[in-house]
Amino acid sequence: MDLYNVPGVTGYLTLNADGAVLASGGDLDNDERTANILYGLLGSANDRLDPAAFDQGFKRLSVTYDDHAYVVCLSNRKIHIVKRQIDLSE
Repeated sequence: MDLYNVPGVTGYLTLNADGAVLASGGDLDNDERTANILYGLLGSANDRLDPAAFDQGFKRLSVTYDDHAYVVCLSNRKIHIVKRQIDLSE
């Protein structure tokens, strides 16, 4: 997966629908701990959000910190996670 052409991306994870890591790289290379945490967060969101949010095209979940963010996207029965640096001037 060539995500390094996207500005600010420092790592990625691809999970299957059960949360198993299929691919990883960069800062998130073999980072099963982060994969498990974000997979659990998706499960919590699914339990707590209105189910219609997922039926109506829920596409992305962002977890933002001061200097970086994890962006989680659901596509084709896979969970794609990227870690991006945040420009402090934004």
